[in-house]
Amino acid sequence: MPAPTAPRDVRPAAVPAPPALPNVRSPAAPLPSAPPAGGQLSGRAVFVLVFLPFALGHFLSSLMRTVNATLAPQLVVALSLTPGQLGLLTSAFFFAFALAQLPVGIALDRWGPARVQLPMLMLAGVGALAFAGGQTFTQLLVARAVIGLGLGGCFMSAVKAISTWIAPARLPSVQGYLIAVGGLGAASATLPVRLALHYMDWRGLFVWLAAAAALTGILIRALSPPQPPSARKAPLLEAMRAVYRHPAFRETAALVLVPHTVFFGIQGLWISRWLSDVARFSEEAVGYLLYLGMAAVIFGAIAVGMLTEWAGRRGVRPISVAAAGVALFLLVQLGFVLDWRPSYQLLSVLFTLVGTVTGIEYTIVAQSLPGALTGRAATCLNLLIFLGAFAVQAGFGLVVGCWRPDLPGHYPAPAYQAAFGTLVLLQLPGLLWFVRRRARNPLEWASHPTSP
Repeated sequence: MPAPTAPRDVRPAAVPAPPALPNVRSPAAPLPSAPPAGGQLSGRAVFVLVFLPFALGHFLSSLMRTVNATLAPQLVVALSLTPGQLGLLTSAFFFAFALAQLPVGIALDRWGPARVQLPMLMLAGVGALAFAGGQTFTQLLVARAVIGLGLGGCFMSAVKAISTWIAPARLPSVQGYLIAVGGLGAASATLPVRLALHYMDWRGLFVWLAAAAALTGILIRALSPPQPPSARKAPLLEAMRAVYRHPAFRETAALVLVPHTVFFGIQGLWISRWLSDVARFSEEAVGYLLYLGMAAVIFGAIAVGMLTEWAGRRGVRPISVAAAGVALFLLVQLGFVLDWRPSYQLLSVLFTLVGTVTGIEYTIVAQSLPGALTGRAATCLNLLIFLGAFAVQAGFGLVVGCWRPDLPGHYPAPAYQAAFGTLVLLQLPGLLWFVRRRARNPLEWASHPTSP
């Protein structure tokens, strides 16, 4: 394989950065037109030209991914949907999103995130317009899939862009900020969307979302600085085999992958239906609780990044932090299985707060795999996560649909208990495998603490 233009570990000296994005680094090779002179970006420039535009794309992706949780009552009435159809309609986003990951990974390596995002966000805008005008279940299903396909590069483009300019030691915190922006987008899909529905219907909402997608793509293309030249990558299949065979990738996926798919699949739709069917909250109360839950995602994402860095300075590996978080996430889900009545409100918010720990697997993979594999590894991880989220969201609806609703259309608590119980059983083996392996090799899980 030809030698790279500039080795990954050879960089100019870092320049000062503002508190929001510390340890900004220079690219591997000088930029021909990046401000300021000398091929370097100041911390403020990285924040304005790199982080904010790409984070806005991730914000929009999270909003459109979770908006069906708020619109579910209107969609059910408009199209007379069963739980299975509702789950399939919403999960089509995940399936198309997953299919986009491998082509997006190749495109990002070849053309860079800014050039990839513009056409993809335009495609998402077309899908949103088609969703706004759809009249049948099939039309909305196809439109939802087009939206997912167009938004399939938002997170990976943001990760690639910021990883070019941010020092590796600070990636957990900065990626935490990025995930927090996604949480803000998901929060905007709850109470703010309900307020917007006082002035327009769900079709008008998707017209505005289509315009937002197009404008975001244009903004990213206009502001993003040129990416530095990178080494030629190995062929796709060869790189994928190397990723899937890497011990760090396999141990991370075994522990965190299924909980991550559960978090995405449930918080994007079924938490709202559970609050309506089992807890019997009004639509206004459900919207408010979803808003609190998504606000908890923002706090949780930042807290997980900070906690991971703090634990690393004390010799605790990120995989151990992930294991503790997964165990706590399973306890929260047991509350749904056991129909924990003292506080349905607290249970729904805890699900989204604790579930944010599953995002730590991106950091683990980025820190553990060789630099030549990190981009493809994140792409492979996304592929598995969103295929799993598709299966979780659609399968959960099929399980709930095995019961009959009452006259107002509410499905009984045992339906949701059975569905959540199935999810717990699917996640438990990964945690037990981790605990068993750690008990056999306790020294393997300690890392050398670094200086603060």
